[in-house]
Amino acid sequence: MTGPERPAARPRRLRSMAAAALIGVGVMAAVDEIVFHQILAWHHFYDRSTPAAGLLSDGLLHTAELLAVVAGIALYADLCRRRAVAAAHARAGVLLGLGGFQLFDGVVNHKLLRLHQVRYGVDLLPYDLAWNAAGLLLLAAGLVAAVRARRSPGE
Repeated sequence: MTGPERPAARPRRLRSMAAAALIGVGVMAAVDEIVFHQILAWHHFYDRSTPAAGLLSDGLLHTAELLAVVAGIALYADLCRRRAVAAAHARAGVLLGLGGFQLFDGVVNHKLLRLHQVRYGVDLLPYDLAWNAAGLLLLAAGLVAAVRARRSPGE
């Protein structure tokens, strides 16, 4: 069968969550790069070298975020084509991707690797707390949504 008469497949919970998480990672990376790297000009992805290296690193980040969004959309579109989207799991995946990227950036990139800081020339503590708290809130919301999705009988 093809087209609208194709029967719905069993919802693919993990694939729905993974595809949507990839979209969430790419979207949060884009928000970070657009707002903090370009509009506010607070930092580049890599700030431990020349401004040219910082700009190049932003371009590489932009490439990676775009690839993540496109790959996530392609995977999600395939699930839609198969009529196998688990919508509640996908919503949880987006939140997990958003929060996961934010927290990874704040802990690993900012503190462990010291690739860049949120901002320079200021007391970092409030910025670090806000940055990581936002990531934790999104991640927690994603975990709550994932638990609820798992318990939902329809998917």
